[in-house]
Amino acid sequence: MKIVDVVCAQGKTGFYFDDQKAIKAGAKNDGSFYKGTPVTEGFTSVRQAGESISVLFILENGAIAHGDCAAVQYSGAAGRDPLFLAKDFIPIIEKEIAPLYKGKEITSFRQLADIIDKHINPSTGKVYHTAIRYGVTQACLDAVAKSKSKLMAQVIAEEYGTQIADSITPIFSQSGDDRYNNADKMIMKGADVLPHALFNHVEEKVGLEGEKIKAYLEWLRKRILKFKPYESYNPVLHIDVYGTLGIVFDNNFEKIADYIISLEKIASPFRLRVEGPVDMGEKEAQIEALSSIRRLLDSKGSKVEIVADEWCNTLEDIRDFAMRKAGHMAQIKTPDLGGINNSIEAVIYCKENNMGAYLGGTCNETNRSTEICAHIAMATNPIQILAKPGMGVDEGYMLVYNEMQRILALKNKL
Repeated sequence: MKIVDVVCAQGKTGFYFDDQKAIKAGAKNDGSFYKGTPVTEGFTSVRQAGESISVLFILENGAIAHGDCAAVQYSGAAGRDPLFLAKDFIPIIEKEIAPLYKGKEITSFRQLADIIDKHINPSTGKVYHTAIRYGVTQACLDAVAKSKSKLMAQVIAEEYGTQIADSITPIFSQSGDDRYNNADKMIMKGADVLPHALFNHVEEKVGLEGEKIKAYLEWLRKRILKFKPYESYNPVLHIDVYGTLGIVFDNNFEKIADYIISLEKIASPFRLRVEGPVDMGEKEAQIEALSSIRRLLDSKGSKVEIVADEWCNTLEDIRDFAMRKAGHMAQIKTPDLGGINNSIEAVIYCKENNMGAYLGGTCNETNRSTEICAHIAMATNPIQILAKPGMGVDEGYMLVYNEMQRILALKNKL
């Protein structure tokens, strides 16, 4: 079966593009908006509507394979590709990428994915924007699945030698700034991992001595114990601090480790993960910092897991962080890795090298990219998968949960 045409459709995402540098520099919330001047190139405001591009492969039998190009909320930060706007990139897909696939025989996913993921943009001499590679490879996976009348998870399992899970992957739900009301929704849903909590500003959210995080964890622990949806409910508490502990403690790793241990005691009896305790501004320093913090925590007998995020953007980055034990877990931020083939390989690599695999992504994705990530999770078995897109909890949780349940129901029927 062949791909006979490639069509693009402009779309919206489930959240926004945010200028992280401007927010860290002090841009203030004004309702859903941010007041202040953007700092990162390409932004016209500190927060602006997220955009996507649907890539539609029309197949020889009339079926349509579909993937969505999308980029992370904090585009252009921490070494990531620049802002992804549909008007700028639809012409590139139509002119330069569609010809690579029109008339192409549908073979294996890995072969089709390599066409775009390894292709060099002749005008820049580099690979294409991560968002383009992300969406086009999704369409490639869907095309192979449709050509074989199989689930996308089955295609992944066959090509990478994995086994589809017998139960759904634990779901990590994110709250955004509404960390109290949204935590209630997570508890009610029985989310396996919660609440993310978006501690991205020292004065307003973290506290000058970290006291605001402590108060929140104390509230959250009591809230779970009071309203747990069933007796054995025992979620993992996972907070993302966006490097702010480095600011609070002036990148003193010993003090950061001691502070994290104090959070562990507050969170008990629940297990704690802390994502992005520091942001050192570049990859090598970030690896050294997270390696040091992990060693300190381990040596002090702590069970807290440090999660790598900033500067851990590509498959190569994830391999480097894993090999040097830079944290206990890596967020595989799926849009940042470009082709979904890289996310698949990243999960497998982490599992083989004693690094926790968190199949993440961004609130700024779409329903389609979320569904396809659910297939990746069920075929590769990471420790957790992010509920996405958006920050409303219910919608993202529903999309991930329902798609994984459909895979379970169908995997032995096809």
